[in-house]
Amino acid sequence: MKKRQRILLAVTAVVSVAALTACGSGSGGKAGGGSNADFSAKPSGTLNAWGFENADDVGQARLDYAADQLKGVKIKIEQTAFDAQKFTAATASGQVPDVVQMSSQYVGTYAAKGLIQPLDKCLSANDVTADHWYDSVIGDVTYDNTMYAVPQFYQPPAIIVNTRLLEAAGLTNDDIDTSDHERLLSAVTKLYKESGGNPSTLGLDPQVPGTAGLWFLGNGGQIMDEDGKPTLDDAANVEALTFLKQLMDAQGGFAKVKSFIDTFDMFGAENQYVKDQVAAEINAQWYPNVLAATQANITINAVPFKDKDGNPFTVASGTAFVIPKGAKNPAAACAWALNLTSDEAWQAAGDARATTIKNDPDPNRMNTGLFTGSPSADQAIRDAFVKPTGNAGFDQVIATYYDVVGTGKSFGSSAAGQEIQTELATAVTAALNGEKTPEEALKDGQEAAQRAYDQTTGK
Repeated sequence: MKKRQRILLAVTAVVSVAALTACGSGSGGKAGGGSNADFSAKPSGTLNAWGFENADDVGQARLDYAADQLKGVKIKIEQTAFDAQKFTAATASGQVPDVVQMSSQYVGTYAAKGLIQPLDKCLSANDVTADHWYDSVIGDVTYDNTMYAVPQFYQPPAIIVNTRLLEAAGLTNDDIDTSDHERLLSAVTKLYKESGGNPSTLGLDPQVPGTAGLWFLGNGGQIMDEDGKPTLDDAANVEALTFLKQLMDAQGGFAKVKSFIDTFDMFGAENQYVKDQVAAEINAQWYPNVLAATQANITINAVPFKDKDGNPFTVASGTAFVIPKGAKNPAAACAWALNLTSDEAWQAAGDARATTIKNDPDPNRMNTGLFTGSPSADQAIRDAFVKPTGNAGFDQVIATYYDVVGTGKSFGSSAAGQEIQTELATAVTAALNGEKTPEEALKDGQEAAQRAYDQTTGK
């Protein structure tokens, strides 16, 4: 990961409803466009794909493996991040690629308009079943009881704690407990320090607004119901956002916290754990790889995020491969996506990462595993490559992420998935800034998301 990732849920440009409606008119605006594709055909010809922006050793190993399995296919990849407007324009013109990588959270939006193809026949033609992936991951790419994308990656969040700061404050890991708001707020207040009226040490960086959905679902709320209708104003969400506002206010307020966080050398030798700028922080599974470079100067453990009942809790996230309606080579697209996410491809990726670490002159490099979206691949990689590092704190951190990965819950899938995520971030930011009360912010967000849902579904 070479660019700063402050949030777990990416929010991209919202696809205009009008454009989606126009592009979806060929299927009557219903899910299921392109369902007559012959996924059982032998892959051949040219495959055009979008994805794999800045592919690293893991990505390249998987690309090489998939290409080796499809020797009769010429694979052409536009290595780019997903662009909603570009995809919509391509769909409208009929010049779509055969396969596209996008956020799992947006799959429902395109499925609802028939702009991507259902993949049940793709899986069955290749003898792949949905239990290859975690249930929570499948939930994110399932719309109207049909799977519309091939998932990849699922890097769960956990809380990395700065043990020397906790010990100095007379606290333990048990005090960083997201299921006990009163206890957590007390600990954060005790750990917080300021200088000149500005934060100098955060008791907890909760990574909001990006992780708001984690806090909402962990508190028993939801951002959409089982039918995909937005539920941003759920009472449990209001309660969670009210607590997050208290958490920010106890640390100088959201504006000051955000400004302070923006100064962190997150990927450098003077990161926030080295400089004792955080006592605890929610981070995705990839971040311990970054911290490894400074392991001599930090003391860390990890605790799981917990739901309101005190159980370890996480939410699904990641990217997935979709096959657009109108793809000229759906059979090759299907085979390519499934090969990229097979246990064998992930094993090749694990081998590549192990080689990279072995050849790296930096003695601090360590293998924290790969979190793929597939329980069988995760376990195989852990068994083969994740060994004791010699640093007990890091070993405990790595184990914590493996402990929580199976506890994930899906946000769900919606025809207005993009809009729900956008309105969620907008509402949370407004509430934390004090522009609106949590109730007002989520009410306004709900109304905007509902309008988008109604327009998209025609209901």
